[in-house]
Amino acid sequence: MSKVLVISTSLRAKSNSDILTERLIAGATDAGHQVEHISLKGKTIQFCKGCLACQKTQKCVLKDDANLIAEKALAADTLVFVTPIYYYEMSGQMKTLLDRLNPLYPSDYQFRNVYMMSVAAEDEPHVPDRAVNGLRGWIECFEKASFAGSLFCGGINDPGEAAGKSETRERAYDFGRSLN
Repeated sequence: MSKVLVISTSLRAKSNSDILTERLIAGATDAGHQVEHISLKGKTIQFCKGCLACQKTQKCVLKDDANLIAEKALAADTLVFVTPIYYYEMSGQMKTLLDRLNPLYPSDYQFRNVYMMSVAAEDEPHVPDRAVNGLRGWIECFEKASFAGSLFCGGINDPGEAAGKSETRERAYDFGRSLN
């Protein structure tokens, strides 16, 4: 099957995003995919300086953990971003990472399908819309890639609460199984 890179962006201890990411990864693995998981916890990712040197060199002038993540994204067939929803948007650290993945734009990137799983305290269907649109905007810059789908897991707030939500954990597992 395909090489899947799952990037979880929550920095919270006992993260609900991480609990659901484990189920997503289990589903993707059971579907036969080769899965690698990167968490942004403990990673140093500086803000993009906008110098655009990476458009010529395909390397960022900043030296931090974003460079390794970009290398892994370059070689993946499928990308899955997992984010908590903060103020009806993706986490700030996810947006910072997307900006820092700019060296991939002129490269011969492998990924074709990009997915998002999001988690929020609110559970109305519109809650992830801005986060999804933000990711779609990033994807639009990559001609060979497309937004392949999203899963929203709402109504989850307290640290570790997702562990007690068997239906939501099953949805995350099924989402992982459905990845292309």
